[in-house]
Amino acid sequence: MTALRPDAATPLPEWLQYLESVHGKPIDLGLDRVRQVADRLALRLDCVKFVVGGTNGKGSTCAMLEAMLLAAGYRVGLYTSPHLIDFNERARINGEIASDAALAAQFAAVEAARGDVTLTYFEFTTLAILRLFAQARLDAVVLEVGLGGRLDAVNIVDADCAIVTSVDLDHIEYLGDTREKIGLEKAHIYRAGRPAICSDPMPPQSLLDHARAIGADLWLFGQDFNYSGDRQQWAYGGRGQRRNALAYPALRGANQLLNASAALAALESVRDRLPVPQQAVRVGLLQASLPGRFQILPGQPAVILDVAHNPHAAAVLAQNLDNMGFHPYTHAVFGMLGDKDVDGVIAKLGSRIDHWHCAGLPGPRGTTGQDLAAHVSAALAAVPAGAEAPTVQAHDDPAAAFAAARGQAGEGDRIVVFGSFLTVASVLQSLGRKA
Repeated sequence: MTALRPDAATPLPEWLQYLESVHGKPIDLGLDRVRQVADRLALRLDCVKFVVGGTNGKGSTCAMLEAMLLAAGYRVGLYTSPHLIDFNERARINGEIASDAALAAQFAAVEAARGDVTLTYFEFTTLAILRLFAQARLDAVVLEVGLGGRLDAVNIVDADCAIVTSVDLDHIEYLGDTREKIGLEKAHIYRAGRPAICSDPMPPQSLLDHARAIGADLWLFGQDFNYSGDRQQWAYGGRGQRRNALAYPALRGANQLLNASAALAALESVRDRLPVPQQAVRVGLLQASLPGRFQILPGQPAVILDVAHNPHAAAVLAQNLDNMGFHPYTHAVFGMLGDKDVDGVIAKLGSRIDHWHCAGLPGPRGTTGQDLAAHVSAALAAVPAGAEAPTVQAHDDPAAAFAAARGQAGEGDRIVVFGSFLTVASVLQSLGRKA
């Protein structure tokens, strides 16, 4: 850790190390401390503000919103988390990742303003990136919620349009152990009198009740907006706008039309302020990219990267694997954090994996490869008579697990890397790739 308080000239890695130390715990939900420092910074975003929350799908929805707005010629800031490899991935202005120097300058401003107020790593970095956007003279910002909604640092921003993509069980120690409790937490990003998009096909009643209680302009999938499609193209239908003859999004996966329709509903809801022509929609959907979301690397065997780390995301991954066509064997590089629903994820994918390579992950929340392998073996104990039993191996880390999977896989096989951002990032780095 830096001996003295860092300043604008301090290298970014030292800043990030320092930020790990300025608050007693990594997650401390609540808005009072963040608001206090935001007021001291006189933080103000004079542009159209999209806030995107949800259990799964929010990263993809953010990426498509950003791409369509950029294709329409707008100046756009995008804030997402977590990052895969470099912290800078969290902040983009006009499609360009923020530089170390730009981030360090904003960290120094937040550090000077906070005084004796303690901020978590996420709170501190959120304020810094919001200030970066505030100074960039943007037309729009797209802000991804970190955890939940009600008490997440991003919720100090009053959204002009808020989106909840999906509601399912994750982070239950912070958000509650039912969809109703979690839905209520997420619904708090909605604002009175402003568009409140929900693309979950079966939204919890708590979300609907909260949106109506505060007088939000609630847009529901299946009622206010929808999509249809065939093998060649698809179409979006909203309250007063249709988008026909659209090419399928560059982001792969069966759930991406749901995410794309949420992004298009958001754009329709603010079209008086940010009109987006049809050609910009087409170009944006084709250019949107998001590493680690059913990302298929070129070459053989096929390598699929997916950060799926809860049962809902694992079910989507399973569906996408089913749609891929025939591969003789599927090899998994599987690494998960210990506070996640490991057994729930395994249950969604178990029958599709022939060879499991279980990887240990570092840190206090990490699990060992041996522990993960024990979970897999227990879940797969009941193999049907006459079936070929899956193999299960333990490895120290994802890079070692991936090397073993590549050594075992035939040319026509596929390797699916999943379970955590850390797992995907480790494999990307082992391949010498940037996110």
